[in-house]
Amino acid sequence: MVLVLVIGDLFVPIKKPGLPNAFKQLLVPGKISHVLCTGNLCGKKTEDYFRELADQVHIVQGDMDEYLYPERLVISIESLKFGLCHGHQVLPVGNRAALNALRRDMGVDVLLTGSTMKIGYVQDDLGGLIMYPGSVGALQRAKQECIY
Repeated sequence: MVLVLVIGDLFVPIKKPGLPNAFKQLLVPGKISHVLCTGNLCGKKTEDYFRELADQVHIVQGDMDEYLYPERLVISIESLKFGLCHGHQVLPVGNRAALNALRRDMGVDVLLTGSTMKIGYVQDDLGGLIMYPGSVGALQRAKQECIY
């Protein structure tokens, strides 16, 4: 079985000093095959932590990252193609039609995108998925908004 951690918008150490301990306790090195990060790590220490968890770590550039990462990535895991894009490049941010067009342009089955701080997924008319991992580090809302 392949276990994939999809995460983004961590804002460590800009908005948070680190990942929550309760969350870190769930992450066991060697169990996770891939980490797919939609950006805004905001620090090398968090990237290093993810590299201790998994052999395959893929990160795209967020609008607050201090290190340079690619704007977009396509990763194949078993029979699925995943596209990563932070989402600040899509205007208006979170626009479903623009994200569907980006997913088709990237030629992926699943587009993983951040920037909205929302958790959930939507399916387009062609069967593709857009998934939003939410945010581990942002406290912009008392309760994170879900999309289904």
